[in-house]
Amino acid sequence: MGIAYETDIVAWANEQASLIRARRFDLLDLEHIAEEMEIMGKSEKRELANRMALLLAHLLKWQHQPARRGSSWERTIKIQRKEIAYELRDMPSLKTLLADPEWAELVWEKAVAQAEEDETGLNTFPESCCWTTEQILNQEFLPD
Repeated sequence: MGIAYETDIVAWANEQASLIRARRFDLLDLEHIAEEMEIMGKSEKRELANRMALLLAHLLKWQHQPARRGSSWERTIKIQRKEIAYELRDMPSLKTLLADPEWAELVWEKAVAQAEEDETGLNTFPESCCWTTEQILNQEFLPD
């Protein structure tokens, strides 16, 4: 085998891609390829969770701090909704996460922590999400 996975992962990945294109399957580092594919899937899940948490944090701030509402918060809400929609369109299997209660709970906890850390002065947010997935992702929805 050529370039070691542990030495230079970028060069290793390029080499593995070249080997696949050349149909040199006998030279592939299958164990590390499988590991990287799993990591890639986890990374996409984390990205969706981070975007959803940021969106929820801003929805919480919007709801609980009406005096501080502004175009910046509204812009963040719109951008995160669009980015989430792009992710779900490009990777439809991620949609299953939206119905996973454990995942939703983790995302909610992250959202509450972000909203609390953003100097809201609030720490009495609901224990679980008070909106449906449809509301959260709806471009027109803003909580009162």
